[in-house]
Amino acid sequence: MRARLVALGATLLLTPVLLAGCGDDGDSSPSAAAGTAARGCVTSFDENTDYFPVHSTLEHAKNFTVIYEKAYQVLTVKEPFPDGKPESYVLYRCGTPKPELTGDLADAPRIKVPIESIYSGSTTHLPLLVDLDRTGILTGVSSASSVVSKEIRDRIDAGKVVEYAGNGQIDTERIVTEAPDVLMTGGTDDPAYQKLRDAGIPVVANAEWLESDPLGRAEWVKFMAALTGDEEKATKVFDQIEADYDAIAAKVPDNQPVPTMIGSMYQGTWYMPSGGSYVGKLLADAGASYPWSGEADTGSLELDFETVFARSGDAKIWLGDGEWKTLADITAEDGRYGQLAAVRDGQVWSNNLVIGAGGGNDYWERGVTRPDLVLGDLAAILHPEAFPGHMFAFYQQIK
Repeated sequence: MRARLVALGATLLLTPVLLAGCGDDGDSSPSAAAGTAARGCVTSFDENTDYFPVHSTLEHAKNFTVIYEKAYQVLTVKEPFPDGKPESYVLYRCGTPKPELTGDLADAPRIKVPIESIYSGSTTHLPLLVDLDRTGILTGVSSASSVVSKEIRDRIDAGKVVEYAGNGQIDTERIVTEAPDVLMTGGTDDPAYQKLRDAGIPVVANAEWLESDPLGRAEWVKFMAALTGDEEKATKVFDQIEADYDAIAAKVPDNQPVPTMIGSMYQGTWYMPSGGSYVGKLLADAGASYPWSGEADTGSLELDFETVFARSGDAKIWLGDGEWKTLADITAEDGRYGQLAAVRDGQVWSNNLVIGAGGGNDYWERGVTRPDLVLGDLAAILHPEAFPGHMFAFYQQIK
């Protein structure tokens, strides 16, 4: 699984999770039009009233769009999974008539919003719910052990969030019985999804990992907000992430980039991010240089150790992604690692600083949609003089 994800340029751990809607755990509070209740439900429908007065606008995300009508919006994911055909979802305000549409939208799922329950297909959805103060709508996760967020783990421990694919197999019977408002995928396909659709469970694809721009991935908070009715808050959340990201990038010294070793091997193959990938963009903004930064592909290159060693083995800093705790763990994994200059000099860093109680890595949960925090870590490692006293979010030095 890890090899497949890295080869596609994915920087997330796909762990299905379910979203719950706007229940008693929080006030949905979309900007209300006349004739709406507190959570945004319409009490007196008027076809001339705009029930979506606050619109999200997209600056960096390329893999989804939002089109607004007066009583509904059309949320479209261009590529719901690799090479998948576009999928559209019609989101209509609760209390308004279910839209009767024709053409391409005739068979699109109709989803009443704000939603009140959600099953989620990836731990990367969880920070979006936390940032929008919507953890109360989460009712299902695919693998409870993969969750790092304390707020979500507390809900799991309290029995408010169930596990629906702990063995890797989606329990369709349980999902149909529980009937969440939405099951959100992690950007992959599964035969079980069609079974759920046939049973009347709306399946919504979240494919943020196919974005090659770090800020594009972060902007998927607006995708979640389309379902929860939090467009205004999502804009504020994203604008802050963008401002922080840009501020860090502006502080990175613009002199000679720092030669850096990137990635690690998995089952004999070294997966190297291309320059056009999500990771490649982060490295460029952090002031790192590596021999494959000029590759325009948005995924990862599959290399052997000898190729990487010949072109990058003398780099003094290694940004790895192993589960190592000590330098001895690194050479124990593969003795050839001991030939790398960064290992000899003790400048090996890995993104395993925060590991959850069940073994989940926060880098693959919170880090995917918080590129500002990732960039801050990378910049501080490569340019410590420019970022004194930096508090690391995901990376730690392996000693």
